[in-house]
Amino acid sequence: MLISTSAETAATRESVHMVDDQPYIGREYIGESPKPGTPGYGTNMAGAAGTGPQAYLVIQPPGSVTRPHFHQTNQFQLFVGGSGRVGKVRVDPVTVQYAGANTPYGPIHAEDQGIDYFTLRQNWESGAKYLPERRDLLVKGQQRQVLGTATRGAISQDGAEEEPLFAPADDGLMAVALRLAPGASVTLPDASEGGGQYHVVLSGGLTRGDEIFGPLAVEFASADEGAVKVEAGAEGLELLVLRFPRVGGEC
Repeated sequence: MLISTSAETAATRESVHMVDDQPYIGREYIGESPKPGTPGYGTNMAGAAGTGPQAYLVIQPPGSVTRPHFHQTNQFQLFVGGSGRVGKVRVDPVTVQYAGANTPYGPIHAEDQGIDYFTLRQNWESGAKYLPERRDLLVKGQQRQVLGTATRGAISQDGAEEEPLFAPADDGLMAVALRLAPGASVTLPDASEGGGQYHVVLSGGLTRGDEIFGPLAVEFASADEGAVKVEAGAEGLELLVLRFPRVGGEC
């Protein structure tokens, strides 16, 4: 399974939800995103809507705070706009946070410009399990969190460049930034060596057939896709590859 969604398509799937009396904007990319304030949000329903991936962009308003919480499925959060902190750690663009299932994190503090971030999940999830209210759902002993930051630089003018954000783990977890010259192509890290992976365009364009996916496009490759090939558009390509642990491996 290979699913590609442009930022323009996701913008047509925008909705606004109140979180602690603050208006959060969400844009759906892949699968159905959780809807704060609706029935079933944040309940013990991980995987209830199927096992497909779930990807969406959150636009968190200036000065707002997302309370500490956890989820019941593995996820990446990719911070792409604005500025802020997760706990005491700065997460300015372009920071990647991996949080395994049942790993508490937060609060997420948005500064004066707000903060924008992708939530990229291996499987569907019903929403935030806030702490301490939903501590009864937290499975202890499986906590895992990894952070990495991509250096923003000029797109390569000769072939491809690679910047590891965190090195491949024994169970396949990894994150890497790639920069391709215009028209260059490369075979990405093998999705089957982990539990599937996301490809996020930071700048330039990714060519898929007759379509060009520009900045903030998102693609999901399931493990059975294996090693996916990408080609840069006329402006080159800056791409993040975020690979999950193998299913049944360490969370």
